[in-house]
Amino acid sequence: MATTLRFIIIPKVQHPWFDEVNNGAQAQAEILSRALGAEIVVDYMPPSICDIVEQNAILENAAKSRPSGIAIDPVDVVDHMTAINRVRDQGIPVVLFDSPSPDGSITSVGNNFAQQGVIAAERLAKLIGYTGKVAVMQGYPTAPNHKERYQAQVEVLKKYQNITVLDGGIDNDDIETARQQASSVLESHPDLSGYLCCDASGPIGIATAIKEAGKAGKVKVVSMDGIKPILDAIKQGVIDSSSATIPKMQGSMSVLMLWQASLGVQMPQAIDTGIAVITQENVDRYLADAV
Repeated sequence: MATTLRFIIIPKVQHPWFDEVNNGAQAQAEILSRALGAEIVVDYMPPSICDIVEQNAILENAAKSRPSGIAIDPVDVVDHMTAINRVRDQGIPVVLFDSPSPDGSITSVGNNFAQQGVIAAERLAKLIGYTGKVAVMQGYPTAPNHKERYQAQVEVLKKYQNITVLDGGIDNDDIETARQQASSVLESHPDLSGYLCCDASGPIGIATAIKEAGKAGKVKVVSMDGIKPILDAIKQGVIDSSSATIPKMQGSMSVLMLWQASLGVQMPQAIDTGIAVITQENVDRYLADAV
């Protein structure tokens, strides 16, 4: 084995959630370096905006440096990300994280995104007594994980005849956009009962908009993910709870899978890193581990 292995992490966008993925990746690299007596380097290359053209360009440039492997969270379905196949054709191992694999030919590190959406929607429906108006905010609409969560949430809400589903906006994985979209929805629907979202930007923006509107506790929010701003909002009671991914583990397992791939080991189709349900009862435990 080479004395140095270099892996690259390419998220959807620069964002606190992906910073946690990077933290997990760096920690795994340190563990492997000590265990193997080799240098394991992880380069983190986040796009400045959530955009397929920019992400493809970063991926292409990353491949030119001939890394030992690349982990990417694609902003579109993999079939549309032609650069991924070009990278694989060069013999560079590729792992997906926080995204489903379209056919099992690429290892996917993450969780069941539809199940994550169902957990959030069922919890919110119960919180509002299965009646009232619920806004559902989309993330980056073409992102496979965001899309699966959104569709699952809407399907759950449709089961309850006394719940009206409203367009909660599209945040494009941007916190300020989420705040603006949520502010508009809250103004248009003063009788709003609940809010759902599909990514880690949505709940931060929604929570800020709710505080600005003076509706903390009046509009119930069940969010996605568990980075510190979301945990703080749960602690404050602005967000009720969250159906959360585990980003550090996604980063850690991505590096571990890339190392395995660099050795030519047969790869699993998927690594399920699980879903955590974070509430006011257990949020302090998560806050203690938050950066």
